[in-house]
Amino acid sequence: MTSEVAPAGSQIRIRIRMAARPTDEPHRASSQLELLFDLTFVVAIASITAQLAHSIAEGHALDGLIPFFQVFFAIWWAWMNFTWFASSYDTDDVPYRLLTMLQMAGVLVLAAGVQAAVNDGDYRAVTLGYFIMRIGLVAQWLRAGIEDPESRGTALRYAAGISIAEVGWVLRLLLAQAGILPESSLLPIFVGLVILELAVPRWAERRRPTSWHPHHIAERYGLFAIILLGESVLAASTGVEGAINAGGVSGSFLTIAVAGLVLLFALWWLYFLEPAGEGLTRRRELSYLWGYGHYGIFAALAALGAGLEVAVEQTGHHIQVSPVAVCYAVAIPVGVFLVLLWAVHAPIVPRPTIRPAVILAAAAVILLLPLAAERTGPAFVIAMIAAVCALVIVVTIVSPVKRDTRPRGSEVEVPAG
Repeated sequence: MTSEVAPAGSQIRIRIRMAARPTDEPHRASSQLELLFDLTFVVAIASITAQLAHSIAEGHALDGLIPFFQVFFAIWWAWMNFTWFASSYDTDDVPYRLLTMLQMAGVLVLAAGVQAAVNDGDYRAVTLGYFIMRIGLVAQWLRAGIEDPESRGTALRYAAGISIAEVGWVLRLLLAQAGILPESSLLPIFVGLVILELAVPRWAERRRPTSWHPHHIAERYGLFAIILLGESVLAASTGVEGAINAGGVSGSFLTIAVAGLVLLFALWWLYFLEPAGEGLTRRRELSYLWGYGHYGIFAALAALGAGLEVAVEQTGHHIQVSPVAVCYAVAIPVGVFLVLLWAVHAPIVPRPTIRPAVILAAAAVILLLPLAAERTGPAFVIAMIAAVCALVIVVTIVSPVKRDTRPRGSEVEVPAG
């Protein structure tokens, strides 16, 4: 056994003492295990996106939003917790790999329960999958607490906080199944437990923050954004398949299909315009705002996939939702994505590439466009939404913002809380 940190790409060892990795480690990139971990979330995201698409197509979009946001929180939060832990303590030895694979198994169990959660309000499989993921993460934090004395307090607080929150989730399920909790109390309890979950990192790191790597974190978030964009492509292709099977190949069909692809390309381009790694390096104390704000960004990308699926599908056969609602199923996620993308980067980047005036104007136009859907049809509206996003890219590239070229550390920073 050795106490050293395993270098990237090194041969797998049975066990390496877990210790905090340096925050300025050169050439830090996502590991093969992290990439495999991300792939297991593809199944869960595809499942929740498909269920939201069905709700929209049946005219029950508002009813489908609450279970969508609930299940997506479990997916996002479990992914995020592991991502930040791995940025600080990835040893890539056998125990680390096995505990990570346990969390992957939990993701698949959660994915299997998405349909029952959305359609029947049955959260047993979702809760079980989340429980399995949290057990794996708690074990990793306990290991970090045992093997890294300098960060023991932080690691043990994480393990305790996550465990307490998980007890709350299990009790919520058991009491609801037993009929003790009224239906009206489930959503407020869910919100309370979410607040508890979000508070755990702040409480755990109040004395000694973890040594996460800013460029590694930025890369991990970017990879998850790509996965969500890929899910949108999958959802849209499902709509294309349905329209073709219904004999619905038409001008509207082709317009929406092309516009949807242009829209996804534009959102990818916009997401990677901001240098998040440098921003997080400068303003580590704002990492919570940046990290938590991505829940809205990622949820918007997932919801966009559902909206595009319905938009393509409606060209092939009649669905129960109006053209205005179809267009808003695309416009709202895009508008939310644009505004939040600027909002989470503005505090950490001295001069954001994405200008607020441009992004807010674009979001306003996008949210107004669906009002014309009854007259113009969804195809025209979605094409205009894609055109607006493309125009934002053009304006940003043609008129670049002058970057802050001062040496790192020369800017004034607010001390971490």
